[in-house]
Amino acid sequence: MTTPPPVKGPASYFPSIEKTYGKPVAHWFAVLETVKDLKHMEQVAFLKNEHKLGHGHANALVAYLRAKNG
Repeated sequence: MTTPPPVKGPASYFPSIEKTYGKPVAHWFAVLETVKDLKHMEQVAFLKNEHKLGHGHANALVAYLRAKNG
């Protein structure tokens, strides 16, 4: 039986984000939907300033969601 390849890219941060902030990534995606009209770095700044996420975690969430939504 083969093991799946390790998760790469922004999603690799998800377990750490959930552990650090105590909320599932789906929560953060819902939060980001409230500011979906902002630019990438404006969304990152929103998560950092309003929700106290670290830069890497905020950027990973924004990058993943923007890539998923096109």
